[in-house]
Amino acid sequence: MFDDANVIVLAGGVGERLYPLTRERAKPAVYFGGPYRIIDFTLSNCVNSGLRRIFIATQYKSLSLARHIRTGWSVVSEELGEFIEMLPPQMRTGQHWYQGTADAVYQNLYSITRERPSYLIVLSGDHVYKMDYGRMLRAHKERGVAATLATIEVPREEAHRFGIVQVDDEERVVGFLEKPAPDALGPGDAPVPASMGIYIFTMNVLVEALEADAARESSHDFGRDILPPLIGRVPVAAYRFYDENKKAAKYWRDIGTLDAYYEANMDLCQVNPEFNLYDPDWPIRTYQPQAPPAKFVFADDARRGEALDSTISAGCIISGSEVTGSVLCPNVRVHSFCKIERSILLPGVRVGRHARIRNAIIDRSVVIPRGARIGHDPDEDRRRHTVTERGIVVVTAEDTPLIGAIDEAALQLEAEADRRGAEG
Repeated sequence: MFDDANVIVLAGGVGERLYPLTRERAKPAVYFGGPYRIIDFTLSNCVNSGLRRIFIATQYKSLSLARHIRTGWSVVSEELGEFIEMLPPQMRTGQHWYQGTADAVYQNLYSITRERPSYLIVLSGDHVYKMDYGRMLRAHKERGVAATLATIEVPREEAHRFGIVQVDDEERVVGFLEKPAPDALGPGDAPVPASMGIYIFTMNVLVEALEADAARESSHDFGRDILPPLIGRVPVAAYRFYDENKKAAKYWRDIGTLDAYYEANMDLCQVNPEFNLYDPDWPIRTYQPQAPPAKFVFADDARRGEALDSTISAGCIISGSEVTGSVLCPNVRVHSFCKIERSILLPGVRVGRHARIRNAIIDRSVVIPRGARIGHDPDEDRRRHTVTERGIVVVTAEDTPLIGAIDEAALQLEAEADRRGAEG
C-alpha cells in the first residue's frame, strides 16, 4: 500500500453524450458489462494497485453513484488509514459548482491536504481499462519529476479527439496540444502519444499550479490550463500505458457516447473478448446483488431458453427465448418466444412474449410489452425512441407508453401456442 499518495477520481461530469442513460444517474454510475458500473474499473485499478486512500469528486445526479459506493465499496479499513470518500461540491472557494477538472481538485484541496499526501493521482471515473497506478507512481518518484501523465498511442487521424503529448528522447514532455488539427502534427503517419487523463503530481507543485489557475480566467481544465504552463518550467514526464489486460492490443476505452458505450459492451460478447473480465490476478470489484444464478428454461421444442455469445448476470431468467451477442444485467426476465440480438438490457428489464429486440439499449426496469419490435423498423424507432448515429435504439422508462410496433402475427402465434398447451 502507498501511504504517501492520495487518489482523486473525477466523477462529476454531466455525461450529456450518454443521455438518456444519464437522465437519472451520473455517468460513472451507468451500468456496464452486466453487474458493473463504469466507475468500478477505475476503483478496481486503484485497489489492485495498492492505493486505498481515495476521494471521489461528485456533482450531477450523484445519488445512485453514492449508493453504489456505499454498498459495493466497503473494502477499505479506516483503522489502517484507508478510505473511499465522496466529495460533493461544498463551495469552499466560491459560490459555484465545479467549473472544470482542475477546479474540482482545487475546491477540494482542503480535504486533500489534511491527509498530508506527498503525491496526488488524478483519475477519471468514466474510462474502461486495466492499469497498475503503483507502477506509474514508482516511475514518477524515480524520475524525480513534478508531474507525470499517462499516454497511449493513437492513430494520427484520431488525434483531434485527444490531448497530444510531445516528448523528447528521454520521455520528458516538451509540448502539449489539446485536440489538434492534423496539420499541426507535422509530416508522417506514425501513431502519436495521447493523454489518457491520468496524472500524478508532486503535491506542492500541484497546489501552486491550482492556486495560480484559480486566480485567472480559464476553463480550469488540466489539459488546457494546468499542464501547458508547467511544461518547461518544471520537469514533466510521460508514462507509456502498460496494460494489465494481457491482450495483444492495449485496451482503453473512453465510453463517452452512446455508440462507444454500446460497442464497448459488445466487445465483451466476443468468443475471445478484447477486455478480459475473467483474470483472477486483476479482479474487477462491484456490488453484487443478492440474486440466484441465471436460469434458462426449456419448455418444449418451440420454447428453448438459450444464450449464445452473451454475458448473462445473476438473477436473469430466459424462458423459452433466444439471446445472441447481448449483455443482460442482473434480474432481467425474458419471457417465451422472444429473440434478442446484440442488445444491452439493464437491471430489472422485463421482456414480454414474442418481443423482437435488435441493436438496442434497454434502460433499467423498462417493461417491453409482448409482441413489441425494437430495432427492426428505423423510421418507427426514430419516431418513438432515441436512435444513435449508428442506429442503436435506446429505450427508457419514459418511452414505455410509446413502445409500439406490436407484431400482431406473433400474438396470434402466442394465442395458438397457449391453446395447444391447454389442450394437452
